[in-house]
Amino acid sequence: MSKVSPVPEGFHTVTPHIVVRDSAEAIDFYKRAFGATEINRTQMGPGGPILHAEVRIGDSIVMLNDEMEGQSVPKGPSPVTLSLYVPDADATFRSATGAGAQAVLPLTDMPWGDRYGIIVDPYGHSWAIATHIEDVAPEELQKRLAAAAR
Repeated sequence: MSKVSPVPEGFHTVTPHIVVRDSAEAIDFYKRAFGATEINRTQMGPGGPILHAEVRIGDSIVMLNDEMEGQSVPKGPSPVTLSLYVPDADATFRSATGAGAQAVLPLTDMPWGDRYGIIVDPYGHSWAIATHIEDVAPEELQKRLAAAAR
């Protein structure tokens, strides 16, 4: 029996893997926007396309690579949203939009207890930026949603 973990150290069971047109530029954007740390990058020779890269954002790893045959970048905003919980949603939202992301949903205190907003990065990927500010019981959430629907 192997002693190797089926999930590599530092990874979660589900790990986002995104495709972008310029991974090197995207890595720099994620560093500026989200405080990402580059873990590694594998390129097809010096200056060649990035076949695989990993960045750490908070306690999670995001994998990315340049567009290749069989993979494509989003055509417009991606239908998938990457959710990013941070200690200060306002600061991260400002950082992301200052780095070039487009605000899609301004930050708002949501009925479910998060300060929450959505941006689209320069590569077409949607990111929900949130800070959990309140624990809301399911019954209270239903009351709040019913009141908002009126």
